[in-house]
Amino acid sequence: MSDAVPQPETSQEAVEPEYDPAAPAPLGVPRTPTGNAEVDAQLERLADADHLATDGHIEVYEDVHRGLRDALTALDARPGPPAPPSPYQSRS
Repeated sequence: MSDAVPQPETSQEAVEPEYDPAAPAPLGVPRTPTGNAEVDAQLERLADADHLATDGHIEVYEDVHRGLRDALTALDARPGPPAPPSPYQSRS
């Protein structure tokens, strides 16, 4: 009698992954840079949704929305050139 343990046969054939239509897949939506670093970073963040199941997209979208809102708020808070005088302003 032999004490050798039989080994399972190994197949030389490559096993293709099972097709899953619900698996995450990149949408391939192009993102054009805006020239504003804060906004461009938020647009790039959208690519994170490509690797998540649909139920994970909302977190990315809410994060991007919050970031874009903050970027717009920051633009409003920056001092800009003084506004031109109104033609309806009373002269003293």
